[in-house]
Amino acid sequence: MKKLLALSLALPLTALCATEYNVPFSWDTVPLYAHLANMSNGFSDEQHDFLAEHFDFITIEKGHGKRKYGSTEQGFAIAVKEIKKRNPQATVLFYWNSCIKIGGYKLNENFPEGGELVNLAGEPMTIFSSPFSDLSQRNVQTWWADTAEFAVEKCGADGVFIDAIGKYSTNGRIKACGQEKCDALNDGMLAMVKDTRRKIGPSKILIQNGINLDPDDIGARMLKVTDGAMKEHFVTAKPGKKEKLAEDIEMLHTVAKSGKILAVKAWPEFDWRDKEMMNKPKEERTKMARESITFPLACYLLIAEPYSYFCYTWGYQGDDTGTFVWYPEFDKPLGPPKGDFQRRDWQYRREFAHASVFVDLETWTAEIDWK
Repeated sequence: MKKLLALSLALPLTALCATEYNVPFSWDTVPLYAHLANMSNGFSDEQHDFLAEHFDFITIEKGHGKRKYGSTEQGFAIAVKEIKKRNPQATVLFYWNSCIKIGGYKLNENFPEGGELVNLAGEPMTIFSSPFSDLSQRNVQTWWADTAEFAVEKCGADGVFIDAIGKYSTNGRIKACGQEKCDALNDGMLAMVKDTRRKIGPSKILIQNGINLDPDDIGARMLKVTDGAMKEHFVTAKPGKKEKLAEDIEMLHTVAKSGKILAVKAWPEFDWRDKEMMNKPKEERTKMARESITFPLACYLLIAEPYSYFCYTWGYQGDDTGTFVWYPEFDKPLGPPKGDFQRRDWQYRREFAHASVFVDLETWTAEIDWK
């Protein structure tokens, strides 16, 4: 269990204000973040034990325990109670999609009539059979913010994980709904999150899924209101484009240096969509993930600052997506960084009190020398 440190934020991004967060953080070992759910049964006692022992910062995903307990809200409330009973320091966030009306929530019954989004032809806008919300409507914004407040006040959430903030900005949705409407939807989303901040108070946490530093992008506009962000597809152990990863390293380091909370989601060489891998024995997936962790972890260590957290799994839902796998690297002493990363061409180095980090984007290889 990590120590709770009271850390002041420094080096804010333009127009961002420094603040303090009620989130545990320590450099003793790799700072970790968990993001998961189990729609069918919720978590077992053993899984509550594992989460409470190994993580201080957790988001419980959509649909958790809804089949067993009847609603996501009830499943979430039970999980929070069990985790905090074991680890009172834990910060646990409620997953709440910003623009998609996902099933399984009891409070969907309060969704405003006529609040679902339609395109220019008057046809419903959906994704994976779920309707989009029309956030240009004030009553829809209020419903969303009220549900977030309910999760904090009645379900024990320490804050809200806001998913899908960029869904209104895709070319397909702009073509379907028109630029003016999509701008209004994004404006509504920002107003909704500001209202949520007012309702839940400054001590609760708001984390957005998605980062963009373009000042006109909804991601950058939201980051002025939220406490931080998750980068969901930061790096995978499977080689990719070095240019894109280099850009992400620079961007994420800027966000981390600003003092914002940052969760980076890293992946082994596969994820839950890889049917061939998911049909193999669990032991084989675990072995591959353990063998693949060095490169993703090293990339995270390049950008890590106070309130930066590492998440490494191959999915989010169910018992076998990686959260309940432990890695020897997570037990090794780390210590604070001795400075920023140093770059030469496609090679990066960074020193910590108890680790030396080397990353080569050209060869997609890395080394961590634990001292």
